[in-house]
Amino acid sequence: MKLNLKRPLLFLDLETTGLNVATDRIVEICVLKLNLDGTREVKTRRINPTIPISPEAQAIHGISNEDVAHEPTFREIAKSLANWMEGCDIAGYNSTKFDVPMLSEEFLRAGIDFNFRKRKLIDVQNIFHKMEQRTLKAAYRFYCNKDLENAHSAESDTIATMEILESQLDRYPQDLQNDITFLSEFSTKNHNLDYAGRIVLDDEEQPIFNFGKHKGRRVKDVLQTEPSYYDWMMKGDFTLDTKKVLTEIKLSK
Repeated sequence: MKLNLKRPLLFLDLETTGLNVATDRIVEICVLKLNLDGTREVKTRRINPTIPISPEAQAIHGISNEDVAHEPTFREIAKSLANWMEGCDIAGYNSTKFDVPMLSEEFLRAGIDFNFRKRKLIDVQNIFHKMEQRTLKAAYRFYCNKDLENAHSAESDTIATMEILESQLDRYPQDLQNDITFLSEFSTKNHNLDYAGRIVLDDEEQPIFNFGKHKGRRVKDVLQTEPSYYDWMMKGDFTLDTKKVLTEIKLSK
C-alpha cells in the first residue's frame, strides 16, 4: 500500500562512531525523501566524525577511520541538509530512540536548531515490535519476503525501512491507518520531552525528571527548591537536547 502523504516523508538511517548520543558522531547518513507525487530522492553521504570510530562500531558497519578521513564534517553539510529536510515528516527504524536524537545533537553542535518536534515521527521498529517483535532483517523477510542484502549499509537499511512501512499498511489494514499523524502516534512508545528520556510528561502532562534522585518529581518544583540542580545538569554529561529542553522549561517557569 502506498503511503498517504500530506507532506514529504523522509526515511533516514545513520552509521556512527558508537552508541552514545551525547559523545559519538555520525560517519554515514542516508536520507530517502518520498515526495507527494511518489517520486523518491536519495542522498547518501559519508562524514568525517572528527573523533575515532570505535572498533565495535566498525565491526558492524565496516567503515574505518581512513574511509572518512577526507570526507566533509557534519558542520560543513549541516545547513544544506537542514534546508533539504525542511517541511518533511520523519521515519526510520529505531529512529525515535537513536537516529533522531543523534541527528538532533549533530545539528545543535553545528549551531542549527532543526526542531524535530515540529515533525511527525514514525518509528517503523515500534510498529514492528507491537505487531511481531523481531529485527530489521527479520522484518524485511516477514513483510517483504526478501533477504536484506548489505545489512548495516545506511542506504540498504533506509530503503528496506520504507518498503517495510508500506507492507505494514497492507498487512494490518484493520489496525493501521494510512495517515502520517496516526502512524506517528502509533509508533511512539513514551512521552519523552527530550530524546534521551531524562525529562518526560506525567499523567497531567507536566514535565518530570525520569532519572536520579529527583526521579518522578516535577521539574518546576525541583528548580524552585533546588536551583543548583539546573547548573549541575548544564555542566554534566547530558545531551545538548536535554539541556535545551531543561532550559526551555526553566525559562517558561
